[in-house]
Amino acid sequence: MKIGIESESYHLLFQNKRMDVFSFMEKAVELGLDGVQINIVPDYNLDQQWGALGSNKPEHLRKIKEYLQKHNLYVELDTRNLEVDHLKEVILVANFLGAEVVRSYIPVKKKASSSNLATCGADGIHDYAKVKQKFDISVYDDSLQNLYEIIPFLKKYRIKLALENHEYETSEELVKVIKKINSPWIGLNFDFGNSMMAWEEPLKAAENMLPFAYTTHFKDHIIIKDESEECGFLVCGVPLGEGNLELEKMYVLMLENSSLTRVNLETCFPYCAQFKRDIGTGGVFQVGSGAFKIEKAPFSHLPIKPLQYYYPHEISESILEELINQQILGVERSVTFIKNLRDKYLK
Repeated sequence: MKIGIESESYHLLFQNKRMDVFSFMEKAVELGLDGVQINIVPDYNLDQQWGALGSNKPEHLRKIKEYLQKHNLYVELDTRNLEVDHLKEVILVANFLGAEVVRSYIPVKKKASSSNLATCGADGIHDYAKVKQKFDISVYDDSLQNLYEIIPFLKKYRIKLALENHEYETSEELVKVIKKINSPWIGLNFDFGNSMMAWEEPLKAAENMLPFAYTTHFKDHIIIKDESEECGFLVCGVPLGEGNLELEKMYVLMLENSSLTRVNLETCFPYCAQFKRDIGTGGVFQVGSGAFKIEKAPFSHLPIKPLQYYYPHEISESILEELINQQILGVERSVTFIKNLRDKYLK
């Protein structure tokens, strides 16, 4: 099993000009990893079309390709949405760099908010009937035509498209899309933690998605309290092995129930995410145990709110420096964890 790293694992360094695509690849080599996933989604201080990749100019791409080949690194690209012209551009770049997989996710439509919002107490139990509806399920049907249209392009360049469970989607919804499309060129990107934002147990999502997975995002999560949220809780990313996901069980499921030969680290630390779907959507109706066990916020000792972790430059320079340092250390601990897990099952 080869191990790669997604550039989001260093999002603070990219945002604050401490890292670019070349120093990112150098770091992957330094950490003894086998590949990179490059996120081409726009962000603060990044290229507004090509994100962490930086550019699609031929000379720039040629230098990236040379580095990948010199160090025998595999590469995958992560984009978003299913706009056909955009996907074609990304597939052309992927083909040039030698990527076999492009990750994307289905664009979200939000329904009008209800004025009768749910609240939850200390036990994390909600009034399901009153929770705000945030997701329009018809988005899946709207996306099918784009997926059908892109298949000949994927086939031409021998590149697979992997749809991620990107916080809104349950595993069952995505598997239905894949079965309906019924093409070997379109599968799934299994994110080990994102099902939680749709109130779904990660282990259940793993069981459903891994047989259809072409790539992965390997991460760990906890639940923290946040009274500013209508439900009172957030999902929070932490380094691998420091959260409450059953990572070893899911790793074994990956070995037994998928054809995957790569696992990609995406620590997403520090960051926190809101619950995106109605409570119970994915089968979980309360927090407090298992993957949904409540823990202390990672930076509760600092004057920063959990939803501010992703852009700490907006708070202060000192907090930014602290979180950048913690991100670097968190990646190092995560790499040690995933290597140890891989090696355990190589014996």
